Amino acid sequence: MITQRLQTELEQAGLQASLLVRDLNTGHEIGIDPDTEYATASLVKIPLALATLERLHQGELDGTTPVRVEPGGPTTGPIGLGRFRHPATVAVDDLLYLAMCLSDNVAADTLFDLTPPARTTDVLRAHGIHGITVRHRVRDLNETPAERLAPDETHLAHTLAIQAASAGRGHRIPQLDVTRANSGSARAHVDLLQALWKPTTIHPDTAARLRSLMADNVIRHRLAPEFSTDASTWSSKTGSVLNHRHEVGVVEHRGGEAYAIAALTASSVPARHQPAAEALIGRAARTLRDHLRAT
Repeated sequence: MITQRLQTELEQAGLQASLLVRDLNTGHEIGIDPDTEYATASLVKIPLALATLERLHQGELDGTTPVRVEPGGPTTGPIGLGRFRHPATVAVDDLLYLAMCLSDNVAADTLFDLTPPARTTDVLRAHGIHGITVRHRVRDLNETPAERLAPDETHLAHTLAIQAASAGRGHRIPQLDVTRANSGSARAHVDLLQALWKPTTIHPDTAARLRSLMADNVIRHRLAPEFSTDASTWSSKTGSVLNHRHEVGVVEHRGGEAYAIAALTASSVPARHQPAAEALIGRAARTLRDHLRAT
């Protein structure tokens, strides 16, 4: 069976994986352990964007409102406002762009200051999404062992991340403990994508804006190589922390087909950069999509 073969390939590469592909037009789906929960890292920015956009639509927030962002705060990141040396003033609308399209952690936490994690979870529940829970701001992701080590010692943090997990999905590192971290399953994220691409309770304008933000995502090294073509559009969000590598998105074909895809993974290889693993995750997702498309 194709799912068993792919699961074996992933395990041989040191990857524990939860994948789900759903045809958004028919509801047919195929997956590998789609209900297993993972700490979701920057995938949390999708629910955050949804909650923010809903408040904009309802008039509780104004997208043109300027927000002052000070440098040197508790949230950092490889790109974006966390690298700024001087105060900046950014409109709420532009914070949404930075958080979703560049995965800017400071922008995301500035939005969380406006719409806290608990309220973000409430928005998900209001739309029937029960498998994703938002518990903390992004800044908490920056307090892992990796941030306390020199760049040439990050493999030690990955070793701890691998060895400190429990059979019950708990973890000695809080950012990877599904009972304490932002968490969700592949199925829940596909449900969220379906709610955005086939909106019933989400306002169409809100859903369209979030789809547009995901289409403009510039981080495209994981699943995008398998789904971006001249005849299709790939809209997505990635999430990475320590040994966890995720991406969720929708591929839309010129003929009208649309497939929601979620890939949540954890590596047992203690290395920060794993291009072969990234490629395998994309190839496994593509294989599942192709199989579903052919049946």
